[in-house]
Amino acid sequence: MYRTGEAAAIAQLRERDELNQCTLPLMEDFYTIQGEGAHTGKPAYFIRTAGCDVQCWWCDVKESWDEEKHPRVTVGEIVERTVKSGAPLAVITGGEPLLHNLEPLTIRLRQEGIRVHIETSGSSPLSGVLDWVTLSPKRFKKPLVENFPYVDELKVVVLTKKDLAWAEEMAALCPDTAMLLLQPEWDTPESIPLIVEYVKEHPKWGISLQTHKFMNVP
Repeated sequence: MYRTGEAAAIAQLRERDELNQCTLPLMEDFYTIQGEGAHTGKPAYFIRTAGCDVQCWWCDVKESWDEEKHPRVTVGEIVERTVKSGAPLAVITGGEPLLHNLEPLTIRLRQEGIRVHIETSGSSPLSGVLDWVTLSPKRFKKPLVENFPYVDELKVVVLTKKDLAWAEEMAALCPDTAMLLLQPEWDTPESIPLIVEYVKEHPKWGISLQTHKFMNVP
């Protein structure tokens, strides 16, 4: 995985036509407002790849899990739509986006001057040119230790007290600069007071909310 500065020379050496012809299984892509996490409220172009080996039971995009049900779309098409949207940044999500080689897509986005963010469970190796890495780890499929040095934002979904202990375990592996966020699971409202009290007692943590759901933003 390359940071933007480290990848500048690599990006210049790769032909745009070569990168544009690469394909990814794509469930959907659209221009919206980021609804959760550190960049809540910012306009962003979401690129949702298909395929997932984590499969959280509370996932609200289960239709993304089966890669075979979705078309393979060229990087060129995805980048063209992103550029036309006018979005200043792209968020690559899933499914689990790291099941795929993200270097062609991310290099092309960076060549067009678009920041590249990713949200991942971290269960597969990082790939691509990334400006911001949001790690949303899952207890039943742990993230790879090799991914933690690159984490900018740790966002842990909380249902019970066990998830708070899991969050601390994950935070201990992140860089000191990483933003630490706890997010209530949408259909488990009883987790909200649990999180509120925990953050009051442990102020290194903040709270992330899925604002797009109660604003009806896709």
